[in-house]
Amino acid sequence: MCKRIAIIVLSLVLGIGILVPFWLRSYAERPSRRAATAGTVVIPAGTGLKGIRAILVREGVIDDDIRFFLLARLLQVAGRLKAGEYRFPDGATPVMVLRQLEAGRIVRWPVTIPEGATLTEIAEILAKGKWVEKEQFLALVRDPQFARKLGIQASTLEGYLFPDTYYLSRGQGPEEIVRMMVAQLRTVVAELCPGFSPASPNTAPLACTAGSPLPMSLHELLTLASIVEKETGRADERPLVACVFENRLRKDMMLQADPTVIYGIPEFNGDLTREDLQTATPYNTYMVKGLPPTPIASPGRAALQAVLCPASKPYLFFVSRNDGTHQFSTTLEEHNRAVQIYQKSQEEVPSPSRNELEPAAGKVVR
Repeated sequence: MCKRIAIIVLSLVLGIGILVPFWLRSYAERPSRRAATAGTVVIPAGTGLKGIRAILVREGVIDDDIRFFLLARLLQVAGRLKAGEYRFPDGATPVMVLRQLEAGRIVRWPVTIPEGATLTEIAEILAKGKWVEKEQFLALVRDPQFARKLGIQASTLEGYLFPDTYYLSRGQGPEEIVRMMVAQLRTVVAELCPGFSPASPNTAPLACTAGSPLPMSLHELLTLASIVEKETGRADERPLVACVFENRLRKDMMLQADPTVIYGIPEFNGDLTREDLQTATPYNTYMVKGLPPTPIASPGRAALQAVLCPASKPYLFFVSRNDGTHQFSTTLEEHNRAVQIYQKSQEEVPSPSRNELEPAAGKVVR
């Protein structure tokens, strides 16, 4: 009798041992019979295997089947599934789903920060895509203590968030995004400026400008490049604009750049007036000599390159030709003639800030 029972038990064990793999494989290699939700599936941080299964069942990625737990343990991935935003291909099997979750192959979305964007504009772009809360992001990038954590001695990170296309994933916090952008800036500067070390203080002289008539630190490079970025969008003019400002700095002349004045005006309404030019702010380069205290925007690679390698010209002035280009001049007399040609001839009454020169100052007019 005992022998007979033993044979029956052994047969059952062998039968289960043979049938279970087929039973599990029939599940593991079969796509869900339900229609998956269009779009992406978000697995929140800290979600366990039970919660992940519930989300995947709800979204139609897998069938509601106990075998999901068995499969996850058989594949030894139960504790290695990563949070994030996923897009599973049509016809994905449970094995494919688990392997994708294990590898953390999440969705990354392209987010473009344009050249010349300010911190406020960057915050608005990121907030529009629901990557950050605008005010929280601005508080972070305007925090000197956070800047110091990144090795930057500055009151804000204006100019330090490099304009580029970034591939972001859901779950990335504002600190991670900022660190990514600052790291990209340092990478680009290292490419443009041999000898630059990402670990160097931002106030230390750059090695690549040591032999230049106008040596500068990373902070000064970003500040001047941001002005160049705002003054012209033409690639062929950036080195010329850079040479004008560098020539003026060498001669101890005021920069007198409209974009710096505008940056210092809270809630600027788009109309730069004589009163604005006569209002004292740290950014009014019509009243304060030298560079403003911080960059006024995020300069791109071309603007940085223009400052590092400006045109070798004696120009000290430029004025808009009203067609997107500028007329460059060496003397105030030449410049005043250019103003008469390109500005005074306009039918509308031009802004006095761009047309009435004070000969003693030698104002830069766009």
